[in-house]
Amino acid sequence: MAAMFGGIVGQEVVKACSGKYHPLFQFFYFDSVESLPVEPLDPNDFKPLNSHYDAQISVFGSKLQKKLEDAKVFIVGSGALGCEFLKNLALMGVSCGSQGKLTITDDDVIEKSNLSRQFLFHDWNIGQAKSTIAASAAASINSQLKIEALQNCVGPEIERVFNDAFWENLTVAINALDNVDARLYVDQRCLYFQKPLLESGTLGAKCNTQMVIPYLTENYGALRDPPEKQAPMCTVHSFPHNINHCLTWARSEFEGLLEKTPAEVNACLSNPVEYATSMRNAADAQAKDNLERILKCLDRGKCETFQDCVTWARLRFEDYFVNRIKQLKFTFPEDAATSTGAPFWSAPKRFPHPLQFSAVDPSHLQFIMAASILRSETFDIPVPDLVKNPKMLAEAVEKVIVPDFQPKEDVKIATDEKATRSAGSVDDVAVINQLLLKLDLCWNNLSSEFRMKPIQFEKG
Repeated sequence: MAAMFGGIVGQEVVKACSGKYHPLFQFFYFDSVESLPVEPLDPNDFKPLNSHYDAQISVFGSKLQKKLEDAKVFIVGSGALGCEFLKNLALMGVSCGSQGKLTITDDDVIEKSNLSRQFLFHDWNIGQAKSTIAASAAASINSQLKIEALQNCVGPEIERVFNDAFWENLTVAINALDNVDARLYVDQRCLYFQKPLLESGTLGAKCNTQMVIPYLTENYGALRDPPEKQAPMCTVHSFPHNINHCLTWARSEFEGLLEKTPAEVNACLSNPVEYATSMRNAADAQAKDNLERILKCLDRGKCETFQDCVTWARLRFEDYFVNRIKQLKFTFPEDAATSTGAPFWSAPKRFPHPLQFSAVDPSHLQFIMAASILRSETFDIPVPDLVKNPKMLAEAVEKVIVPDFQPKEDVKIATDEKATRSAGSVDDVAVINQLLLKLDLCWNNLSSEFRMKPIQFEKG
């Protein structure tokens, strides 16, 4: 941030670089290498003023400090990056003068998962507007900050708020987004109105920052990363070899078990007759998969006590990290070869090794604890205090009977993307009818008020 507001270069330097002159360049230059002034300086400009900003003034001068205080800044996004920017701006005195104003906008609300890195928020702020709480926190850091918080997203549909007069009046815009479309829109508006932009944002595991200066640098939209290739599902499920594969698999399992399946159960229970008719009419692989997941959830996987949730979690651990690995090794032994005679287990495929569950291993027990709590939430089962006591939780886990693994000869594990695509079987109709008959028995054992509670995945 200091690089954005702190650099000073002469007008002639900018002319030499770009052949054009923008008045802002006399004071702002977005390059930390050239963050110090090059023109003749007045020593009086660097004398301390007995203010909060004397350290900055001693480096950059009081004239620049005045411009910082009178700057009109627009921050888009008040998440992890936005919180950092707000804190830095408040400490630097940006928009703290009589002519200054900082506008921040974000249409999102605070979630529990935000608290680990968005430090301006607290647990009692969950559910409140991010921009409002962030603005209030920044104002508590510097009471002179002139700040306005909005809950608008940026885009063509909201130009009645962020109109031409708004953009023309800005000193600088700052992106703090994880939304590419919004980043491109702000970039285009800054390009049109010739406003400097500190472009920064996150996208999955990526983060970038870029200084965009009119007439001097390329804009964000001119430098686009090529679209990332989606990993084949066969790789994600059976042959992951990087962290993104593991994260994709984990999120897929979370949403399937804790969000989509409970939601499907509720849709089924709300109107069983209509739901059964829709499944028969569809009669495809997706319908069969939905019914199988519902049946598994309401039959073998149904939980009535927290101990049932612990059992479910322990069996999930065995399935994920032991049985699937053993089946993979059985289907493709270490000396297996491809159809061309090349070793099957060659980079990037890695020969896997199953885990041995241990109740004294903290990571194993943490998996059981987290999975048990999540499962109990979907069935609306109270969480007992034993989850906070590793010894008591370990004792609950030891009660679970884990069946011995038996390899299956007829299991087919897809090794390429084409193999994962199937049109469904001609026997799907018969299978669906059988599954619906089994579901009838499950429905008879449930109360009419029974519903599950889907858990939405909270973005980190």
